Amino acid sequence: MAKSGSVKVVEVCRVAPKPSSQPDSAHPDDLSLPLTFFDLRWLRFPPPQILFFYEISSFDTSYFFDSILPNLKTSLSATLLHFVPLAGNLTWPQDSSKPLLSYVLGDAVSLTIAESDADFHRLTSSNNFDIKAKEYHPLVSQLAVSHEKAAVLALQITVFPNSCFSIGSAMHHVVLDGLSAFSFFNLWGYLCKHGGGGGEGSPPSPSYDRKLIKDPAGLQAIYLNEWLRLGGPNNRSLMPLEVKASGDSIRGTFEFASSENPNAKTFSDGNYDGEGEEETS
Repeated sequence: MAKSGSVKVVEVCRVAPKPSSQPDSAHPDDLSLPLTFFDLRWLRFPPPQILFFYEISSFDTSYFFDSILPNLKTSLSATLLHFVPLAGNLTWPQDSSKPLLSYVLGDAVSLTIAESDADFHRLTSSNNFDIKAKEYHPLVSQLAVSHEKAAVLALQITVFPNSCFSIGSAMHHVVLDGLSAFSFFNLWGYLCKHGGGGGEGSPPSPSYDRKLIKDPAGLQAIYLNEWLRLGGPNNRSLMPLEVKASGDSIRGTFEFASSENPNAKTFSDGNYDGEGEEETS
């Protein structure tokens, strides 16, 4: 089997939402959103990970660091202006009956910049079935999570010299489901392509109006009581649960290409190691 390669961290920085130039902007200095019953079910589930690979013809590493990377950072900040809660943290204060998604001015998303000497074409081949999911793990940063506080989003951009780059993300499932995650990446890609400016044709911004969510069956109280009793009583820990998997699980790789950019690929891959622990990338 081919060598999986090594990853060297070049930089770890924090990217905050871009300050708004509009006085009537909805960008708050602080924001606290209560979780709904849709969210609470996933409170302590392990964070999903998404990994995108981008292949660029005539890729030049110096040009990437000088031009492409600064644009990715700038457009990420502009995207967070519309997704402000993603720069915040999940908490469960003792004086609160339920967990809160809180953002305060100064909060930011952790962004890791790294270089890898792994074989890009091997990692992105849809016909290569001897790759273990753990080979992708160094391409995705980890969420900062403790019993008291959990980050919502962590990102990593990894450069494969003279080949391409990847963007890996770890996200808290209580805040981001599949649709909201891809809405975030869709807007980030749009703003990166169009120089950070919105306008006609730009993806829609999310809504944070919790009054739209109704709970006639009282599911919120049921989920909250279950979490408080788990390892309790009154257990408000935010640490992810340890997930065990059966030994007969399978691995799948799915490749998607865009008609506008056929060289942009996203892979969804999952398998289990020999000890039965679930691995996803």
